Amino acid sequence: MKKLLASTALIAAIALPAFAQETLDPNAVSGGNITVTYKDDVATLDPAIGYDWQNWSMIKSLFDGLMDYEPGTTTLRPGLAESYEISEDGLTFTFHLRPGVKFHNGRDMVAEDVKYSLDRVTNPATQSPGAGFFGAIAGYDAITSGEADTLTGVTVVDPATVEIKLSRPDATFLHVMALNFASVVPSEAVDAANGDFGKMPVGTGAFKLGDWTIGQKLVFEKNADYWRAGLPYLDTVTFEVGQEPIVALLRLQNGEVDVPGDGIPPAKFQEVMGDPAQAARVIEGGQLQTGYITLNVTTPPLDDVNVRKAINMAINKERITQLINNRAVPATQPLPPSMPGYTEGYAGYAYDVEAAKALLAEAGLADGFDTELFVMNTDPNPRIAQAIQQDLAAIGVNASIQSLAQANVIEAGGAGTAPMIWSGGMAWIADFPDPSNFFGPILGCAGAEEGGWNWSKFCNAEIDAEATAADSMIDPADPARMQMWSDVYMKVMEEAPWVPVFNEQRYTMKSERMGGADALYVDPVSIPVNYDYVYVTE
Repeated sequence: MKKLLASTALIAAIALPAFAQETLDPNAVSGGNITVTYKDDVATLDPAIGYDWQNWSMIKSLFDGLMDYEPGTTTLRPGLAESYEISEDGLTFTFHLRPGVKFHNGRDMVAEDVKYSLDRVTNPATQSPGAGFFGAIAGYDAITSGEADTLTGVTVVDPATVEIKLSRPDATFLHVMALNFASVVPSEAVDAANGDFGKMPVGTGAFKLGDWTIGQKLVFEKNADYWRAGLPYLDTVTFEVGQEPIVALLRLQNGEVDVPGDGIPPAKFQEVMGDPAQAARVIEGGQLQTGYITLNVTTPPLDDVNVRKAINMAINKERITQLINNRAVPATQPLPPSMPGYTEGYAGYAYDVEAAKALLAEAGLADGFDTELFVMNTDPNPRIAQAIQQDLAAIGVNASIQSLAQANVIEAGGAGTAPMIWSGGMAWIADFPDPSNFFGPILGCAGAEEGGWNWSKFCNAEIDAEATAADSMIDPADPARMQMWSDVYMKVMEEAPWVPVFNEQRYTMKSERMGGADALYVDPVSIPVNYDYVYVTE
């Protein structure tokens, strides 16, 4: 989103009514329940912690941030802020809060809650994988180093006004304030949860947690006091866990399930698409996604760049793409082709077994080595891991597959105990449409900290500095900024901390009774479904 520049000290406020006037779907029916299935249980509903495919849209329905997106799009709009102002130098953001917004516990939300939430997410004790997103806020370095316990750049002007000063311009800052990590939470609820806020969440969102039976189901209930008039449409959403994707598909076909959260099982994809009645309920959507293998650069022999390049050359990406019914294109770099900053014409590392063997020999590993490949245990990921295992075996690398629940793979990645991870089921989908989003959390030094999502633990100070310089430009769409990002990713590829494998299209399915625009079921922000706006027609 371009920042408007003005000759005055402050840009004119962008104002909306105190309570957002939605253009509601004229066909929407209020009430009812839908059933969504997942194979794995949910690890957490804490917005400062949750960062996976499964809990992202759940958290977004429980909490709100100062900024938000138009449903089904990546178009920014004010959220808990009814208006905001940006200084001419791009360093000061003043947010004016909507009056009368209540937390699920009945208390009014005030500016102090915004400051508390930003302090909390950046405090190292929280171990938030999203802390690095807030690196431009003044005082960030002091709070992350433990020298301070509050962000000096966040000031409560009055109960309805928050001022945020940056230490440098950040072209992505309004997007950052729309991330789940920037959700506003009440301190008393966090304290009362005694370290378990992820199981006892309290927000301002369209839904509130009604019940959570670990290993069985979660039930979200409509927030009758929600500040967006007329929303949500549904009374409840039931998330059933422990459900194999093939069983979930059968139940959907029988009218017992409304959305299979893990998607259409690849083994059933051709069958579904070959049946006109079922294919009519399939929704396809583009996404800013890259599936990749992380190579832990702190674990020998993956600390040798030649070994990492050899592994890149060993992977047959075309064959892996075929395993998912060609619902993707082979990737050459971290950024997907439709993302600004993508380097056109870059071929990446070609599939070349003999060249890979030569590089291993050059690294003193002519006989190969043993390692481990971690993978999420939902189909097709174990099958993709087996294909990767076979490719690696062809160059003498013996990779033992560790097939685990999503939460366990994420934990191993954050702890740095996984030498290699196939990211499928957790593969990176952009939080917002800017090239910086593929760097900071998953390739930058901030993401390499304990609990972060930079599972390769790659940290190059020089590349980090170039990334920071790119984001310190005021205009996010400046062609020079896009060139800087292209240069950053080309330097990353020289270091080969990843094997980019493919860029995948998104396919999902819904029951016959589900209503709402198709874009809500492949929402680029409320991944995978925007529950606030969908409804049932019977």
